[in-house]
Amino acid sequence: MKKLSPLKQLVNRRQLLFSGLALAALSPRAVLARDTEIKANASRRPQPHKPATNGKFIVMLDPGHGGIDSGAVGEEGSMEKHVVLEIAGNVRKMLNNHPHIEARMTRDSDHFIPLYQRVEIASQHGAHLFMSIHADGYTSPDAHGASVFALSNRGATSAMARYMSQRENSADDVAGLKVQEKDHYLQQILFDLVQTNTIKNSLTLGKHVIERIRPVHHLHSQVTEQAAFAVLKSPSIPSVLVETSFITNPAEEKLLGTTVFRRKIANAITEGIVNYYNESVAHSRQVS
Repeated sequence: MKKLSPLKQLVNRRQLLFSGLALAALSPRAVLARDTEIKANASRRPQPHKPATNGKFIVMLDPGHGGIDSGAVGEEGSMEKHVVLEIAGNVRKMLNNHPHIEARMTRDSDHFIPLYQRVEIASQHGAHLFMSIHADGYTSPDAHGASVFALSNRGATSAMARYMSQRENSADDVAGLKVQEKDHYLQQILFDLVQTNTIKNSLTLGKHVIERIRPVHHLHSQVTEQAAFAVLKSPSIPSVLVETSFITNPAEEKLLGTTVFRRKIANAITEGIVNYYNESVAHSRQVS
């Protein structure tokens, strides 16, 4: 029998503990009060997948929002949930052309997935990398450009990073208190010193993505920002959140509505991921 590594054993124990705590937290009233869409989605919730047996590098792409959560909405009515689903789909197609990378998605249709479940899906698939893709909004229509965010355990690196994390973390509000409680337990259990190295790798991933976006689109921030994004709280999977543009900026809403730009930004994200993979492989060879 194959012996599990200490890290794998640690993650498995956390998942077991999380399952017990989550079940204990659910009252009959909470179950009965579950939103209609969440009931429907439960039946099609992705079943646990084993890591790829072909040795491929698994990338989990996470199109933000979905279903009852439209995400940010532009002046002309463009919805973030639709825009990022297409961009993520383009990234998946491009990555799957790579002989050693396999891309999967947390959702490939318009339905709601709680933040904690997005993290779970990545773990179930044995993902080596997690990327949440967004096209968010801001209080001012002047805000523009792309940004990349990683998790922080020391507070936000800027006011914008703090605002974005608070906005994204509120996505589960549409699902009611039950989902929020489960995510609260997830935060308590998964936040661990193991994440120190994971965050370091996430920053490296963010650097590669920014380097590839820079030539094709304006950057709102020249470096990877950090804040307490709930969807990035995996203990062992390097994770970043990419804001492709501000859909609340009229000019960028128009850009996001074009097939050309969606493919251009998807290609930049793909190249960033491939460069991170190449660096990881080179580092592994040096260590071995």
